[in-house]
Amino acid sequence: MRRIAIFTDDPGWHGKQLCLAFANRGFTGVYVSLTECRIKLDASKFPIQIPGFESELPDAVFIRGVPGGSLQEVVFYLDILHALKILGIPVYNDGYSIEKSVDKGMTSFLLNNAGLNTPLTWVLKDRLEAMVIAEQELALGHQLISKPLFGSQGEGVRRLEKTTDLFWLTSSNGIFYLQRFVECEGQGYSDIRVFVVYGKVIAAMRRCGKSWLNNVARGANCEALELDEELNTLAIQATKALSMDYAGVDIIKDKNGQYSIIEVNSIPAWKGLETVCKYNIAEILVDDLIGRYLNNNNTTLKIATLC
Repeated sequence: MRRIAIFTDDPGWHGKQLCLAFANRGFTGVYVSLTECRIKLDASKFPIQIPGFESELPDAVFIRGVPGGSLQEVVFYLDILHALKILGIPVYNDGYSIEKSVDKGMTSFLLNNAGLNTPLTWVLKDRLEAMVIAEQELALGHQLISKPLFGSQGEGVRRLEKTTDLFWLTSSNGIFYLQRFVECEGQGYSDIRVFVVYGKVIAAMRRCGKSWLNNVARGANCEALELDEELNTLAIQATKALSMDYAGVDIIKDKNGQYSIIEVNSIPAWKGLETVCKYNIAEILVDDLIGRYLNNNNTTLKIATLC
């Protein structure tokens, strides 16, 4: 039976769903941590050593998690992904896509460079300059979001609402990432998660947060959402700008009715989305990987209906 390496440190529900989807298509999914992989450059058969794949490399790799760590550690994990792709092993999403999206500064740059609307953003090292920017924005009546360059699920994110909040303005390992806070239309706090696979929108939901952080992991409620053409196109363009096989694109509609892309996630969760969507997303992802990378018939994704 052909085998797929699922890189993750915490398989959980998503890992189980992927393994089931692979099994239904005649593949075995094997959980592996990137921390356990090695590069060994000698006379051995495989320069990349993956636990459980000593006799042969996996047919493909599905990325469900890249561990955090020091700069050297993160670079090493990405080196493993890059090397596997160079060796001809399909990596989904590949290291280049993850590298672009895990760095919020580069994500913002690439989206802006593609002509896609994003909130006003500053990325810099100088604390005094960051303080000046924050003070100017607050004086103009704008709130700011301070984020770490690397992170997910709202960890380390702060909102600066008043001058006294500048006390909490801290860098992320020496770098300040500041973004103008966008107030959403309507009451309360909400944003939109659009799930895109191979250039097609699969499903979307509105995430209504208990606070201004709308992450499902932080208790946000999920509501089914039918996309309009503008939102559909924006999500697809964002995914293409970062060269992703699939992505969770986070978009907010402001009080003036304008859409802005907040983030593009290369390792998105979909458990919350499935509560308001009729699709088995793991099966869609697995079909896309197998159809485009492991079958010779170049099968393309057929499901493109919105929720």
